[in-house]
Amino acid sequence: MSRIVVIGGHGKVALHLARVLTDRGDHVTSVFRNPDHGDDVAATGARPVVADIENMDTDALSDLLTGHDAVVFSAGAGGGNPDRTYAVDRDAAIRAIDAAGHAGVRRFVMVSYFGAGPDHGVPQDNSFFPYAEAKSAADAHLRASDLEWTVLGPGRLTLEPATGRIAVGADAAEKGSVSREDVALVAAAALIDSSTIRRTIDFNNGDLPIAEALVEA
Repeated sequence: MSRIVVIGGHGKVALHLARVLTDRGDHVTSVFRNPDHGDDVAATGARPVVADIENMDTDALSDLLTGHDAVVFSAGAGGGNPDRTYAVDRDAAIRAIDAAGHAGVRRFVMVSYFGAGPDHGVPQDNSFFPYAEAKSAADAHLRASDLEWTVLGPGRLTLEPATGRIAVGADAAEKGSVSREDVALVAAAALIDSSTIRRTIDFNNGDLPIAEALVEA
């Protein structure tokens, strides 16, 4: 049994992930901002913790993470407000990475997006630009850390049911989309697959079972 913190715990991927992890026997702490969402989070079997990561410093985040074995960062500002996008998707993510190091939590899985990075190619006048910049900075900070990191890059997210099958890397580029449930399954699989440590894994729905695709990627 692992003790896992899911940051951004009321997001659709995070709610699926908490159910998957608790069903397999892990102890999950789900962190979210809005106290009205506590019942939704508790229904997954996770322990709900209300905390505003946007306004927490590194020490406070470190206190929150202490005693856990792994962190999954699945928080996001949701777009629409560039300042909040940078505050959550970049700044809070970077503080969470630093906090994990301070707290001795070695394993860190970042939910990013397919093709994230400094060469994302998103024009500055595109509404997606702040998110692309924020994720690029946060992902780079994680890769530069000494944590046992994995960056997950799902493509366009859908609400379709899980298939349990993905395509990874170049083979996934033409697939185009992946269900949120499958993103949760990939994150859960990555947490227990040491071959995913210090790897960036871009993926979409495809033909290979998740565990097999992660090993072969």
